[in-house]
Amino acid sequence: MAIEVFSDLSERLKYNTPGFPLLARKNELRNYPRYAAACHWHPDLEFILILDGAMEYFINNHVVHMETGEGIFVNSKRLHYNFSRNNTDCTFLVLVVHPALIGDDTQAGKEYIKSKFGTDTEDYILLTSGIEWQNEVLMAISRIYDETRGNSPNPLRVISQTASICACIGDKIKHSASHITEERSLPAIWNMTAFIQKNYGRKMTLDDIAAAGSVCRSRCCQLFGKYAGQTPAAYLTRYRINKSCEMLKETNMPVVEVSMACGFQSPSYFTHIFQKEIGITPREYRSPVPLSVKQAHRVHLLRAGL
Repeated sequence: MAIEVFSDLSERLKYNTPGFPLLARKNELRNYPRYAAACHWHPDLEFILILDGAMEYFINNHVVHMETGEGIFVNSKRLHYNFSRNNTDCTFLVLVVHPALIGDDTQAGKEYIKSKFGTDTEDYILLTSGIEWQNEVLMAISRIYDETRGNSPNPLRVISQTASICACIGDKIKHSASHITEERSLPAIWNMTAFIQKNYGRKMTLDDIAAAGSVCRSRCCQLFGKYAGQTPAAYLTRYRINKSCEMLKETNMPVVEVSMACGFQSPSYFTHIFQKEIGITPREYRSPVPLSVKQAHRVHLLRAGL
């Protein structure tokens, strides 16, 4: 019996313009807690271009290293996140494209997208300037970003350039025989991670997470280890911490309310877990007051796992 997949998670992405499903922005790893984004998935296609520094990119438990001038294409519905192993900053462009922008509202478009960006194709393609077609994709990422930042961005030009690089990837992407055997497993991990992302603010157990994927507890843990590289509990905790960091920076909610909104049992437990994960307390994270040399050294050691 087919497993119903949760409605797509693109609603959690902040597209540049409402109703126009494309995100193009410049970002830095230092904006993420411990220089690591939360592990997530979405139906969108994702492109990254490194402007300065280096980063690692996790895709379905594979880790790819990228340097300045390189980039990556991440396929649809792959668990992924970017991070730094040594807590150093990296400036990059990110382009996220929902299939709706490139024609999945037509039968021909749906068939093309399923053929080129389905579960039986490569998870990612590393992009380097030394290969001509890949360099064209990298330059196009920059052009699309520049177009969206203009005073009067031309939506037709954005769509045209975006469709062009997606078509280029479609011409080059390969089918992966090993993925075919995994196809039945993927809806389960999509459903379980989607369940966490939609319900992180309430109490949940391993049984709840496993039930979301219609699997047993042991299979749930096996799938999280295989695709997310962590246990379900670790995934839930880190997702909650990442959401709490967003709330602490972007809202004026009291710490007590943040802890409750992110599903922690009590403010004291939230502070304990937050300090364990981030290295400082929630109030210190929110505070604009610079850390002392001693505090900064402590944070560095904690981030490095020392």
